[in-house]
Amino acid sequence: MQFLTSGLDQDPADILRSALFEVDYDEMVIVRDIEMYSLCEHHMLPFFGKVHIAYIPQGKVVGLSKLPRLVNVFARRLQVQERMTRQIAEAVEEAIGPMGVGVVIEAQHLCMMMRGVEKQASQTVTSAMLGVFQKQRTRAEFLSLVRAGARS
Repeated sequence: MQFLTSGLDQDPADILRSALFEVDYDEMVIVRDIEMYSLCEHHMLPFFGKVHIAYIPQGKVVGLSKLPRLVNVFARRLQVQERMTRQIAEAVEEAIGPMGVGVVIEAQHLCMMMRGVEKQASQTVTSAMLGVFQKQRTRAEFLSLVRAGARS
């Protein structure tokens, strides 16, 4: 349990601040298909899936490996998927001040698969869109790029 909740002892801002780079780039950056494993705070059962993170820089980018590390910080807590989605987006926004951030999480929850409704094929999808990702065109571009990866 200590390992599975080790994210409580980590500061997400420290992770992102450890690799910030000044850059003249203002197009979408996406890190897709980040594996995630967490524990549901309601049932103490695992949920797992993929996280997709995108942002549009405004003078700064973060080292690409820092985004999966950020996911681990929030996933390694007793957690609910909806909160984790928002926490990841807000951490990126606070660290680098981009024009916008989009996060989508697709996960399977053992609390739905092995107890309760017992639906093994069910998947829960959550999203958090901040800044320009709240605009339909940017949101649509991000979601289409995430879906394109699922087909390949």
